[in-house]
Amino acid sequence: MRGEPAPQITVESEALLAPCGAFVTLKNHGRLRGCIGTFMASGPLYETVVEMARAALGDPRFLANPVTPGELDDLDIEISALSPLEKVADPLREIELGRHGIRINGPYGSGCFLPQVATETGWSLEEFLSECCRGKAGLPRNAWMSPDVNVYRFEADVFGEDE
Repeated sequence: MRGEPAPQITVESEALLAPCGAFVTLKNHGRLRGCIGTFMASGPLYETVVEMARAALGDPRFLANPVTPGELDDLDIEISALSPLEKVADPLREIELGRHGIRINGPYGSGCFLPQVATETGWSLEEFLSECCRGKAGLPRNAWMSPDVNVYRFEADVFGEDE
């Protein structure tokens, strides 16, 4: 963020060396400041986390109010290490709120929610799917029921700085 090189990291943990998709969420006093991730790992988890943390600092949703160097000490970092995506045929039976995140791919848009979004919002499963379609994928609310739309589930190991 300040143009400084990233610190050198020595990693011995097999879990951190394994290729894995990940999302990095930044919050300032509980307020979302950035969240970016990837389902496709191009390298080990620790490298994906570093790459996504940098990207989250420039989250395009916050271009009008970007993260500043002055607030870095106030940021809480949450990392979600992702399982591979699994296509589901019946989202209402195959997705468990709080356990599964979702990715919805439509003919002209896609979006995803991490598993913790359902817990944080208190949405029902139908709301979780519909809000992902409408708010994230730019699709009609009920698009998740369409045969032209693919719904995927995934799990996440979620941890933060204090854990």
